[in-house]
Amino acid sequence: MYQAVVQVVSGFDSRRGTWNSRYVGEWLVLSLPLILCGLSMGFAARAGLFNIGAEGQYIAGLTAAQAAAVSFTRVLGDQVNIFHITAALLCAILAGAVCGGICGFFKARYKVSEVVSTIMMNYIALYVHRIITLRIPGSNTFRTVDFSISLSNSFLSSITNNSRLNNGVWLTIAALIIYSLIMEKSALGFALRAAGFNRDAAMYAGIRVKTNITIAMAISGAFAGLAGAVVSLGLFSHGRVLTAFEGYGFDGIAIALAGNSTAGGIAVMGLLFGMLKSAQPLMQSRQIPREIVTIIMGLVVVFISLRPGIYIFLNYLEKKKFRLSQRSSAREKEGSL
Repeated sequence: MYQAVVQVVSGFDSRRGTWNSRYVGEWLVLSLPLILCGLSMGFAARAGLFNIGAEGQYIAGLTAAQAAAVSFTRVLGDQVNIFHITAALLCAILAGAVCGGICGFFKARYKVSEVVSTIMMNYIALYVHRIITLRIPGSNTFRTVDFSISLSNSFLSSITNNSRLNNGVWLTIAALIIYSLIMEKSALGFALRAAGFNRDAAMYAGIRVKTNITIAMAISGAFAGLAGAVVSLGLFSHGRVLTAFEGYGFDGIAIALAGNSTAGGIAVMGLLFGMLKSAQPLMQSRQIPREIVTIIMGLVVVFISLRPGIYIFLNYLEKKKFRLSQRSSAREKEGSL
C-alpha cells in the first residue's frame, strides 16, 4: 500500500525501478475538484452554516459549463478564444452561486434548515442536469457533442508525461487565495466569521446577518460550481450525462472538516485525499482491497474530529487536579488550626 502511495506522489515505481511523472499529474488533477469542493464547505462552515449541497452545486456548475461550451462550439466552431473560456467559467460559477444562494435565502428569510434544503437541492440539480443534457428526457441516450472549449495546457501535460493536468491548477490556486483574502483580510469575512461565532452578538453589533447568510451560501456554491467547470472543461472534450453523484461534493465535507476550514488546511487535505483516491487502482493491482482507501479517509476525519473531545477531557483533568489541590490545602489549614 505504501509503495502505491509513493508511486502516486513521486512517480517512482519501487518494484520495477522506473519513474513516470504521469502519476503525479493524475494525482494533482484528481485533487483539484476535491480542494474546490472543500473550499465550498469550509466557507459556509466559517460563517456558521453547514453546506451539504456542494455536490449539487458542483453538478450545476458542470451543467452550465457544458451548456456554454456546446453552445459556443455550435455557433463559433473552432473559433474559440480566452473570452469564451472565461464566459463558460463564469456561467459555471454563477450556476453554483445561484444553487447555493437559494438555500441561503430560505435560511435567512424563512429559517429553513440549510442542511435539509441543500440535501434536497442535490437531487434537484442532478435531475435538472439530466433533463438538460439528455437528447430525450428519460431515455438513456448520451449527448456526446464534442466542444472546442478546453482548459488543457500542453506544457503541464508534457512535463507530466501526457497526463490530464490542465489550467485548473491555476484556477484552484486563485480560488485558495481568494478564499483566504475574503475570509481573513476583508470586512465581509470578518462579518461572516462573527456571525459564525455568535449570530445574536453579531446582529446586536449591527452586522446584517440575514444578508450575510445568503452571501455566504452563494460564495460557497460558487467554489463548487468552479469545481464542476474544472472537471467538465479540463478532463472531458464532450458533453456527458451523470447517472449518479460523482462524490466530489461529499468528499469536500470531510476535507473541510479535516482541514479546519482554512485555505491551507483544505489544500493539504485535498491533496491527501486525492493521493489516496489516485492510489486506489495501484492498490487493487497489488491485491489490496480498494475499500481500504475509504477506511483511511474515514479514520482521518474521525481522529481529527476527536480533537475537541480530547481538549475537553484534558481541561476536565486540569480542573479536577485543581480542585483536589484546593481540598488538600484546605485540609492542611484545618490541621494547623
